[in-house]
Amino acid sequence: MAVINRRRTRPERTVSGHVLGMMYRVGMLAPLLLFAFTLISAITVFVLMVPQKIDFDNAMKMLGVSVVSMIIMFWIMLSRMRNRLLDPLSRLEASIARVISGEPNTHISLHAPGVLRNMVEDIRSINDELNELYDDMDQRVAQQTSRLAQKTASLKILYDVAASINQADSLDELLLRFLRILKQMVNAQAATVRLMQPNGVLRLVGAMGPNNQVLREREMLPLDLCVCGKALSPGDILCENRELHCVKKLGRTMFTDEQIEKVTVNLEYQDQLLGQYQLHVSKNGLSEREDILQLLETIGSHLGMAVAKQSSDIEARRLSLVDERTALAHELHDSLAQTLASLRFQVRLLQDEIQKGDPQSISGDIVRLKNGIDGAHDELRELLHSFRAPVDQKGLANALENMTKAFEKDTGVKTFFQKEWVDPALSPSEEVQIMRIAQEALANIRKHAKANVVRMLLTFNKDKGLSLLVEDDGVGFDSADKQGKPGEHVGLTIMEERADRLGGTLRIESEAGEGTQVELHYQPSAKSKQPEKRWII
Repeated sequence: MAVINRRRTRPERTVSGHVLGMMYRVGMLAPLLLFAFTLISAITVFVLMVPQKIDFDNAMKMLGVSVVSMIIMFWIMLSRMRNRLLDPLSRLEASIARVISGEPNTHISLHAPGVLRNMVEDIRSINDELNELYDDMDQRVAQQTSRLAQKTASLKILYDVAASINQADSLDELLLRFLRILKQMVNAQAATVRLMQPNGVLRLVGAMGPNNQVLREREMLPLDLCVCGKALSPGDILCENRELHCVKKLGRTMFTDEQIEKVTVNLEYQDQLLGQYQLHVSKNGLSEREDILQLLETIGSHLGMAVAKQSSDIEARRLSLVDERTALAHELHDSLAQTLASLRFQVRLLQDEIQKGDPQSISGDIVRLKNGIDGAHDELRELLHSFRAPVDQKGLANALENMTKAFEKDTGVKTFFQKEWVDPALSPSEEVQIMRIAQEALANIRKHAKANVVRMLLTFNKDKGLSLLVEDDGVGFDSADKQGKPGEHVGLTIMEERADRLGGTLRIESEAGEGTQVELHYQPSAKSKQPEKRWII
């Protein structure tokens, strides 16, 4: 605020001129001249009276008149000095003291400033300028206080939005909650909230009319239908038809675009429209409030993130369910399905032996069939157990170590676990595949190897990748005849398929009477374990 300089410039004068001018304004110049004249007259009379140049009686009379005149002039000078100089100066001093003490709106008003008139006018001008500065400062402080209050309210609303995004169980309830908050924040007449559907249509979630009652979608049915064909919710109060057919036909409160303006708050995430608030406010109620419009835009972006988060969570749950079903299908195919296929082939062989009538062959096939059924039962139990706890929470190395301990406890075979391991951050699916290969290798040892000692070695090197070695000192088999008889070596096939699915290589070496070595080599990719997706509010 510019301060106007009201002080007048006066021409420069000498000290004597200032003194004479001050005495003239005080009214002391004439009495002082008369006082000087009577004093000179009295001195003259006294001087002439000594040599008796004038009559003594006349001289005394003239001297008495002079003294009385001097007393009168002196009293007049004192009176005028008090009234026109001392009293105004005292009042001016008191006013200036109030100004110096910082008392606001102090006015210097002297009814009879006397000789101090020009000084009082200058000081009054300075004081008025100070009062204007005080008023301007008060206005600015009030504006800043109001802005701080608005910022505080805005931060509280944004905090509520951020907290609600992480705590809300239902997206509709979250949107309806902020429907009331936004309506109260901008003092809207009515408000609606809509949510984008996969087919590109905005679904009405809820509305608030002039009665401030929140109505959900199901509570608004059936909706009123305007003569123009538009469905009207309680929050739709803007009529595009100037004749206001909605008021006449439906008997509801409606407004024209000259009375109400519609403010749209888009719920967006990554430039994608996910929903929309529509607030009906008084005309020009928000057009000049950039701070409120910016706050509404920020709230819309945060709520848009909440909508996107829920959609992402739903999609993640769907994909998780698909992954679980796919994993279950693979497990059934790799274990129980293979065993059942082997049993089916053995049943056909048994039918052929029955037709031939060879009792010894029939007895052998029945024993193999029984063993196969027992194996299928064991595989089913192992499958159920593995799905209840597929991977140890402490990582792959800990899970494999616990597996070897359980194997030694169940079979009585001395089992050693060794590791040279730095966690390469494998994904859960990769850990499951490696776990299943190790389980299948131990299952084959338990069924066929007749081993006394089993060793499992887990290593990882950034250059060479991951290596899992399972070896035993059992009976072994001829590596050149891995196919064996129909239904045999199914476990080896399962491990090879799992290694291919993982993207690794499986090496199997064995000789009759020399034991068996199963070694998996796998190079994890840099994107094996995706970081958890976090929503930044």
